[in-house]
Amino acid sequence: MAILKPFRALRPHKNFAKQVASRPYDVLNREEAKEEANENKASFLHITKSEIDLPESADIHSQEVYEKAKENLQAFIDNHILFQEEKPGYYIYQLIMNGRSQTGLVASSSIDDYDNDVIKKHEFTRPEKEQDRINHIATTGAQTGNVFLAYRNNLEIDAIINFWKSNYIPDYDFVADDGIGHTVWTINDERIINRITVVFQQEIPQTYIADGHHRAASAAKVRRSLKDNKTPEADYFLTTLFPANELQILDYNRVIKDLNGLSEDELIQKLQEKFIVEKSDIAVKPAQLHSFGMYLNKHWYKLSSKENTYANNPIGVLDVTILQENILSPIFNIQDQRTDNRIDFVGGIRGLQELEKRVDSGEMAIAFSLYPVSIEQLFDIADSGNVMPPKSTWFEPKLRDGLLTHLIY
Repeated sequence: MAILKPFRALRPHKNFAKQVASRPYDVLNREEAKEEANENKASFLHITKSEIDLPESADIHSQEVYEKAKENLQAFIDNHILFQEEKPGYYIYQLIMNGRSQTGLVASSSIDDYDNDVIKKHEFTRPEKEQDRINHIATTGAQTGNVFLAYRNNLEIDAIINFWKSNYIPDYDFVADDGIGHTVWTINDERIINRITVVFQQEIPQTYIADGHHRAASAAKVRRSLKDNKTPEADYFLTTLFPANELQILDYNRVIKDLNGLSEDELIQKLQEKFIVEKSDIAVKPAQLHSFGMYLNKHWYKLSSKENTYANNPIGVLDVTILQENILSPIFNIQDQRTDNRIDFVGGIRGLQELEKRVDSGEMAIAFSLYPVSIEQLFDIADSGNVMPPKSTWFEPKLRDGLLTHLIY
């Protein structure tokens, strides 16, 4: 069963909340982060992407970057931008994008649950990305990145969250520059805090990592590295838990640099072995499973999988698997999407026009649009102990960094 614990969040004073809140560290490169935080000295990017405050020559994975993050975090506290709660609590985090609302519970989740597979995973992690966050957490003593967890709906938790939202004034309520609304409430009633803890411990058998595999793995490895110096807070990591019926998974599309020596006619001939290929007058955003869009030489095509061309199991029926097994591997000789530099990934939030742009510019030769994975597919795969191909899911909207931080020492 899922073990949650309230925590004393490090968070902004109300008048700084919108300035502090920043996009997640891993969706921005150095240049983008620097531009975004350039006129905003209170942006949390000065902590999560502290290389923006160092010379361009600084290696973004050098120890001086992590020391700068620690220095900046302390400066935010000393300058009364951030403060730490006196008592532990849970928090409610609501996001609104394009009129659609989703609400999660912010808590510290047990690293033992992560190690014991009560918290289910569906992706492999990359060592270099883990090491970056390990160094950041170990140096700053802060878990600044939120791990996005999902769980199957529980009526009592739904009722508690709806009651609190309806009867209490939020601590933060603002619309970010990208138009996404962020509202946060603090649950500080000990009776309700205890009830939330008990319900998860007794009625929620497992939770699922939706986004944040590297942040979770890094928190677990930092705990392990502390050994005898481990604090009680290091046994937990920062999470926001969303009920399954509130989540929206967007498509995660692919662009490829070259046609592996094939002409356009040769490529289509190979595709026709396992797909029905139809030319389209409009951009193809797949409307159902096992259907793909393909953009090549300023034209869109619809690809529909033929019967008996994919395996009927939780992994085999995924469109990302079909794309790998029937197109990427046999036609383009891309065997590992995580390491092959001929392929790149484009989140569905950017739209099909981003695929067209990258192909038309000559940067890429071909693009594929996919139908999104469902939350039930994600649960099924995690429950089976399998992992998805890399970059299978794209969740929007994203939680902002800086609104709630978990200190481990």
